[in-house]
Amino acid sequence: MRGSLPEGACLTIDRRSVLLGTLALGAGSAADAQTAAPAASESRRLTCPDPSETIDLWRSRPPGAGAQMPTEVVRERSSNPAYNDRYVFGVSRPRMVVFRPERPNGSAVLIMPGGSYQWVVVDKEGYEMARWLSERGATVFVLFYRLPHEGWLSGPDTPLADAQRAIRIIRDRASLYQLDPARICALGFSAGGHLCASLAMRFDAKLYAAVDGADSRSARPDIVAPIYPVISMSAPTAHRLSRSHLIGDGADSELERIYNPALHVRADAPTTFLCHAEDDPSVPVANTLMLREALLAAKVHVETHLYADGGHGFGLRLAKGKSVEGWQEVFFSWGRKCGVF
Repeated sequence: MRGSLPEGACLTIDRRSVLLGTLALGAGSAADAQTAAPAASESRRLTCPDPSETIDLWRSRPPGAGAQMPTEVVRERSSNPAYNDRYVFGVSRPRMVVFRPERPNGSAVLIMPGGSYQWVVVDKEGYEMARWLSERGATVFVLFYRLPHEGWLSGPDTPLADAQRAIRIIRDRASLYQLDPARICALGFSAGGHLCASLAMRFDAKLYAAVDGADSRSARPDIVAPIYPVISMSAPTAHRLSRSHLIGDGADSELERIYNPALHVRADAPTTFLCHAEDDPSVPVANTLMLREALLAAKVHVETHLYADGGHGFGLRLAKGKSVEGWQEVFFSWGRKCGVF
């Protein structure tokens, strides 16, 4: 494990690791070929190579598919040659992109990037964190989930169905990845933090018909970490864009209640890590505090870290030079204390 690499450095994945992963997943035949990682259509140099190992969540059309499925599009927001900052929308083949560590420590992390449920961030809240964690021994799966407003019949439950299925697949394939199936962390940012918190409270909700043996596995993560999460669906604390893309501008109070994870905290919810910057201009820190209070009331162990400055969407790169810098070290230390990392 090259824990001394600087933040943002690229993880080198040797050909043998990729070959072993392909063979383990049985991806050698055309019938089992997996959908490639999201790739931008415009020409743009990658500062780090994209990982080549992916896992499709569904064997054919995803549940809740209508007559016409969206077309996947990837856009690059960065004009700085030092880093990429892509996002993807129109995901019709939801999948996980895999980051294998050189020396697996037995832990797994499912990362759910944010994007206001309008798109899914690729680099800033996905690949950058995945590289950091994999350098510390975790096997990381970045989830590119379907977006609820893009015509799926399952509507607001669509991303959660993908998250449930992802955890079940990771747990089902634990031996192939040298994982302990009782050491799985779910980590989400912003709208992905909402998805992470929803998974923590609704991991056993019946959202789709079983596809294969993996669906007999539990979708409950062992620990969860919603980072600057969207939680509330009601004014004034709701993040307007996330609410709009999840439940619609005209949603009534009942829909607001159903899709607020803080209102559905259960005693068997996973141990939780919360992190938020108090100067967040997009998702008020009240969202994190609302979830914290609900977890405490249910006697679920929760650790909360609030920082004076950091804004929204700091991830790793944008945390530098602010009080929130180093939050990931605190998170990793917490995960070790929980027995996961």
